[in-house]
Formats: sequence, C-alpha cells, structure tokens
Amino acid sequence: MSERIRQLKDWLQQQTGQNCALTPASSDASFRRYFRIQLEQGSRIVMDAPPEQEDCRPFIHVADLLRQVGLNAPEVLAEDLQSGFLLLSDLGNTTYLNVLNSDTVEQLYGDALAALITMQAGVDTVSANLPEYDAALLQTELNLFKDWYLEKHCGVSLNAEQQAIWQASCDILITSALQQPTVCVHRDYHSRNLMQVDNGHNPGVLDFQDAVTGPVTYDLVSLLRDCYISWPRAQVEKWVADFYVQITASGMMDAGSVSKQQFMTWFDLMGVQRHLKAIGIFARLLHRDDKEGYVKDIPRTLSYVLEVSERTDALQAFYQLLVSLNLPDRTA
Repeated sequence: MSERIRQLKDWLQQQTGQNCALTPASSDASFRRYFRIQLEQGSRIVMDAPPEQEDCRPFIHVADLLRQVGLNAPEVLAEDLQSGFLLLSDLGNTTYLNVLNSDTVEQLYGDALAALITMQAGVDTVSANLPEYDAALLQTELNLFKDWYLEKHCGVSLNAEQQAIWQASCDILITSALQQPTVCVHRDYHSRNLMQVDNGHNPGVLDFQDAVTGPVTYDLVSLLRDCYISWPRAQVEKWVADFYVQITASGMMDAGSVSKQQFMTWFDLMGVQRHLKAIGIFARLLHRDDKEGYVKDIPRTLSYVLEVSERTDALQAFYQLLVSLNLPDRTA
C-alpha cells in the first residue's frame, strides 16, 4: 500500500468510523483519482487530488454553484484541503456514453440541454467569481494543438507562412468566442461527465472544477459535437436551433440582436477551437502522462475540425493548411 493510499484510508476512517475498502470509480485525464467506498448508508465517492498538482477549492465552489441552481452535482460531505481529499455523494457509474444510442439520445440530450439552460440562466456570472475565458486562455488552449499534436505527436514544425495562417485562424476563432454572450461554462460538458442517475434527476454532472465565465455556445458544442460519440450534422443543427429558440424565449439572449445563423456560426467556430484544444490534450496525455486511451478519439475530433473548416469561408486557408500537412489521423 502506498503512503498516499494509507493516508487516504486513515482520513476516511476518521470521517466514517469504518475501515473502507477502496474500489477505483473512474479514470481521469488529470492527476485526480476517484474511488468508491461502501458505507452502511450507501456508497460514496472519494476524490484523491494531490495538492501539489490539483486544487480542490474550485471543485467545492462550483459544486455549490450548481447545486444552488438545482443541478444534480455531487454533494461535498467532508474535505481535507491540505491533503487533497474529498468525500462526495455518489451519482452512480452509468455515464451518458454507456447508454447513448439512437433510441435514448433524444431523452438524454433533452435532459442535458435543459440542465445546461438552467446553469446558464441560474448561475450569476458576476457573483460566481469564476475565471474569465479570455483571449489569453483561448490562445493557450489552441497552442496545445500546435505544440503537442503537430510538433510532438506528428513531428510537424510550421514554417513562417504556415505559422501566419495558423495565427490568423486562431485570431478568427478567438474573436468569434469573445463576441458571444457570456455565461457560466462547465468547460467539459460531454457524455463522459454526465451521468444517468437512478432517481431520475438527470443528468448527474461531474468534472466541473475548471468552470469559467465564457461563450454561450461552448458547453453546447461540447455536448453535441462530443469527442467520444458523433451524430449526423443535420441532427446536431436541429438541436442547436431548438436550443437557440429556448434561450431567446427565456430572455437570456435577444433574437433581435443575435440571429439563428449567427448563433450557428458561433457554434461552429467554437467547436473548432474546442476540438483543436482537445486534440492537443489527447496527444499530451499520451506523450507526457503515458495515458494511451485518448488518442483513439483524435480522428473523430479532427474530422469535426476539417468538416467545419472546409465549409467556412474565413477558415479556407486553415483547411488547406491542415490538408497539406497529411496528418495521420485524418479520416477519408
């Protein structure tokens, strides 16, 4: 038994009065680990977040914000911030990804989109005190694609002309993101972080500790153009159009100043930014963290980037650049 695990088990015994057996609950793309324990009153989740790499305070803060507006986020039952341990309520082990198919998607996504509107309408971006999704952060995320995917994973170094196209394309994506109304952004709102729960209060919402104040379409594209499962473009665009109707009807956004076409353009370009970031993260997880399970999702994620770029006039040079690089993960 590692010293870290021994320390965790000692803390749990102090909190619960029981000698708890730890069962791995889920994998994570960060340094956090999750375990499930069984108590007399039911199962609980334990987060192990080494404080030298992770900070539990944003998780606690955002969990409280989400629960205050009625979303089904885990309840923090006990905490040791100095050690990086949290004891949480258990939302089960059935992710959306486990159960999504053509028969279930309308109900599951209907629940997820309703929860998204609840979060965007309910969490006050001023009092929430969340970091801003500003130009610097957007650029830092985009650079993950160039640094970790192109250079590290593919061995591609951009020449001066290619670098100019890359930066001009980044500027287009960043400008589009910053034009949008700002809301509370979960920042990883997809099928692996949404849970189908037994009590019907769908979805259970996880992995929200990186929440920011940012573009209204970000979480929408995370859900509908998921890196782990894909749907036909026409179906995705119908969901986006329906969402647009709902948020304009709610008063969150003025249909007179933001057309449905403008909203769809924001959605498309936001997706390109997010998917470039995700591809870079998947490559970094392999090369820096020895986590091999994510690179298999690069082809699907890259296909989103290529599809949107090809049909977007402002990104034609970027599309041609990607094609010219003969990337190994480009699907036919």
